[in-house]
Amino acid sequence: MHRIGVISDTHGLLRPEVVETLCSCEVILHGGDINRQSILEELGRIAPVYVVRGNNDKEWAEALPKERRFRLYGLSFYMAHDKKMLPKDREGIDIFIYGHSHKYEEKYSGGQLFLNPGSCGPVRFSLPVTLAVVQVEEGGSFLVEKIEIPRQPSVGRKWQDPNWQEQPRDMRKLIEQVMRDTDRQVEVAKIAVKNGISKELAEQICRLYLTHPGVDAEGILGKMEKR
Repeated sequence: MHRIGVISDTHGLLRPEVVETLCSCEVILHGGDINRQSILEELGRIAPVYVVRGNNDKEWAEALPKERRFRLYGLSFYMAHDKKMLPKDREGIDIFIYGHSHKYEEKYSGGQLFLNPGSCGPVRFSLPVTLAVVQVEEGGSFLVEKIEIPRQPSVGRKWQDPNWQEQPRDMRKLIEQVMRDTDRQVEVAKIAVKNGISKELAEQICRLYLTHPGVDAEGILGKMEKR
């Protein structure tokens, strides 16, 4: 089974909960209104990204297509930021992806899926924060999973600074999460993105964990403090 993460309208905000979901996906589709190049760079460290330009993506995004058609895992996709931009000739397309309205929509018509993942960026009015994952089975059948993130003000990422001693978050909890991700064989780059830390810090924790069998978070923390 293949997992395709579908997001839209991030508007400059990539929530940790969204990153955690996308880390389990092989491909990411973004329906536009990205707002910052750094969002695409961060997504690209997780998985390959297919993206279209939204109406709020200005000069920096001039090279991005406004519409695109492509195939993934035996399915034909068509993406545009606004549903009004979808083609009238829809023959041969399995899944249409769009955004703009910030409202989740999942409709089937004539054997085709029309999917708006909603917005997973800043909270807007009373609209929920949502994204979707398309699970594709061998043979081309698929299932859509709607994911809703609890509404709460986003305080941004922690642990961006590799000088972790100056950060307020409980380091032991971070180390324990990195240990769990390592046990699940998550790549170091994805561990870093998922936990909002530098790749160097993620590598250091992973290395200490793998080279000291039986060590716990307290032991790893002690070894880091000695360095």
